[in-house]
Formats: sequence, C-alpha cells, structure tokens
Amino acid sequence: SYGLEKLNIYQTQFVNMYFALGKKKPVTVMKMITVKPKEKIVGLHLIGHGVDEMLQGFAVAVKMGACKEDFDQTIAIHPTAAEELVTMK
Repeated sequence: SYGLEKLNIYQTQFVNMYFALGKKKPVTVMKMITVKPKEKIVGLHLIGHGVDEMLQGFAVAVKMGACKEDFDQTIAIHPTAAEELVTMK
C-alpha cells in the first residue's frame, strides 16, 4: 500500500464514438493511478465498450514500468477511445 498522499488519480468518462449515432449512450469510464514522484503507473481501471482489447496493450506498458510522462508523450490515435489514456490531465 502506498498511502493516498503518494498517489495521483486521473479519471475521465465519455460516450464512446461507437455509440455516437445510436439512441443508446453507454458511458465509458477510465481511471489511472500513479505513484509520486515519477508518477509510475500502478493501476488502470476501464469500464466500457472495447476496453478489454485496450487493456491488453496498455498492460504491457504498465508491466514494463511506464510512467504518466511516457503516456503523455505518446501520439494519440484519433478518433479512438484508447486516446483518452494518453491525453488524461
């Protein structure tokens, strides 16, 4: 356990573009947990359409010790839901 004072938590929620033209508007929710001071990513929580496929790729980065800055310096693929993880503020 790190203690809340050592953590930064980033969150976002949105309607995935997959549902943009339909009547149903399910929300996708994403959360990233980092440990100060380098903001090493220790947790990603995603709920929504297609997040299972996204998590597999991001799991590799987290396992390799990725920090928030690594994600921030990644070019976002637009328009995708996955871009939210590399543009979180």
